Amino acid sequence: MRHGKKHNHLGRQRGHRVALLRNLSISLVEYKRINTTVAKAKALRVFIEPLITKAKTNSTHSRRTVFSNLQNKEAVKELFGPIAEKVADRPGGYLRIVRTGTRKGDGAETAMIEFVDYNTEYSVGKSGGAKKSKRSRRGKKSSGASTAAAAPVTGSSEEE
Repeated sequence: MRHGKKHNHLGRQRGHRVALLRNLSISLVEYKRINTTVAKAKALRVFIEPLITKAKTNSTHSRRTVFSNLQNKEAVKELFGPIAEKVADRPGGYLRIVRTGTRKGDGAETAMIEFVDYNTEYSVGKSGGAKKSKRSRRGKKSSGASTAAAAPVTGSSEEE
């Protein structure tokens, strides 16, 4: 029974699981988006989001704490540099998991995990595109009433 067990063991011993999560997080920091299984993506999100929060405060203590978890100087530099600048105003939720279907070989559910601030296609406030106007199915208010009264009704089944 798994009463009170908070994290997914991913079918591995502790050392193997920590090494897996370190390697996945280093790849995520380096490439900003990786493809993996859904279970690994969920475990990775729990592992790396506190590290990203630590990276927002650039102090020696937080750098050493993050380095003790990642064990990679380049990843720590990237995390405390451009990534920390992008997520500085975000209170959490730095990663997005998008399910991408099943793997052909073993049928495992796969997912893409990425940084929210690095994908401009999903961003809410797009600055590059033209602003869309609000559309209503009823038409315009000023000319909508006059055209509705002037247009003849032809063959609707409700009126017959």
